Amino acid sequence: MSVVLALAAFVNQVSGTPYVLGGDSPSGTDCSGLASWVANVATGRPAFGDRFHTGNQEAALLARGFKYGTAPGALVIGWNSTHTAVTLPDGTPVSAGEGGGVKIGGGGAFQPQFTKHMYLPIEELGPEQIPGLEPELPVIQLADAGAAPPPPPPELTPPPPPELTPPPPPELTPPPPGAPLPPPPPVGI
Repeated sequence: MSVVLALAAFVNQVSGTPYVLGGDSPSGTDCSGLASWVANVATGRPAFGDRFHTGNQEAALLARGFKYGTAPGALVIGWNSTHTAVTLPDGTPVSAGEGGGVKIGGGGAFQPQFTKHMYLPIEELGPEQIPGLEPELPVIQLADAGAAPPPPPPELTPPPPPELTPPPPPELTPPPPGAPLPPPPPVGI
């Protein structure tokens, strides 16, 4: 499972969580709690118990490896002094406190009210950083011991050029009886 899928699965799991100011559990949270949960899951921390708020959000995100600004295909968090929201790497906006508890949708991190943005590039994350997520292992197919080996790959050498054969000589027919013979060709000196 990829980090993007793990974040989407987590957000689907907590979607509908009631709005509770300062909350940090599945029984309730606010906008900062939701942003904390998503940032925690994306960076391999337990989702609950390590929350931040809009006043210390910048320092908390820096400590989790976030960078200033926004980037496509990254986890983006936007905020101001009173509100925050998230946009997942696939572009899905997620918020809490915008007309209720945690919901998928809304303006996400790119709302005009947000004056600060930070992002976490997904290429810096690996499945091993998501708690409980097993890394994907490559599938190796073993050949059947009794099976014939696969044919060798075709050669990549160009085919030989076609053979050039000279054209056949012109047919020589004897002159009709009584016709004068042509003069012999000149001989070089």
